[in-house]
Order: sequence, then C-alpha cells, then structure tokens
Amino acid sequence: MTSMTTDAVTIPGTGVYRIDPGRSAISFATRHLFGLVPVRGTFGLRSGHIRVADRLDESAARAVIASDSFHTGSSTRDTQIRSRQYLDAGAHPDITFASTGLALTEDGWLLRGTLTVRGRTSPVPVRIVSLVPSAGGFRLRARARVDRYAFGITAGRGITGRRLTLTLDIVTG
Repeated sequence: MTSMTTDAVTIPGTGVYRIDPGRSAISFATRHLFGLVPVRGTFGLRSGHIRVADRLDESAARAVIASDSFHTGSSTRDTQIRSRQYLDAGAHPDITFASTGLALTEDGWLLRGTLTVRGRTSPVPVRIVSLVPSAGGFRLRARARVDRYAFGITAGRGITGRRLTLTLDIVTG
C-alpha cells in the first residue's frame, strides 16, 4: 500500500477503510430567525466505509447518519427538526451519502456524491480539506453545503435556515 501526497491531503494506500462512528463527528452551522441568529449542532454517524482504489477516480465512500441524532442543545428545536415537518426521523431513520466520483480540481480534492434525506436524493459535493494517515487508517476533514429545500424540507421559512454548512471529521481504523 503506497500513498500519494497533494497539499494537505495524503491519499492512503488502496483498500477498504471502515469509518469509526465513535471517533468521527458531523457538525453543522446554519442561521435562523431570518438569518440573524447562528445555530450550531451535530449529527451522529451510524456507519460507513471508504474504498480507495488503484485509480483514485474509482474510489468510493458511503456513510449512514442517524436522522434522530440531530442535536443543537435546544430540546424544543431538536424535537421539531426530528418531526414529520422536517426530517421525519420516525419514518426515515437514515440519512445516507453515497459517492459518485472523486476528482482533483484546481481547488483541491472534491468527492462528488448524493445525499438522501426523507427518501429524496440530491447531489452534494464534499470538499476534502485534509486527509492524514494514522495507525491502520486515516483522519479526514471535509466540508459540504446542503440546501434543505433540495430534499423537500421547506417548512419554517424565515424561522430555520435553508442551508447548512457541514463539517465532517471522519476517522477510520
């Protein structure tokens, strides 16, 4: 297994790497009250894997997020977001990401993929910020921007943010 380095990203050797949900984190930032008040929170990762192929463009990633793990520290808001009006966590317990390609762009590595929320799938590109090898795996930091309207979640216009900026801190091993 050889690795390749480009800027802040060291591509690990070929193989399948399991994402460690207990050591990984998905955080988000958005705004509410007509964009005036910042909101920060987290989602819990249920499972996932990353396959690094000999040809990097054939590499793949898949992650499953628990929709009922939405947490901002406000029990009223968290309950509302988990409800049928927003995530409908009871009927749709998983939010899934599946990659469709990996490419080195002029801005760095971009993992193209689709996100499925409430049974609706939409493209979501993920910008890889850093990838550093560790014992038996690696730590990956990435960012993505998600428009909830793309998934049919349009309730609460002006009250909850339309777009979320996700920060992924993924540990494999």
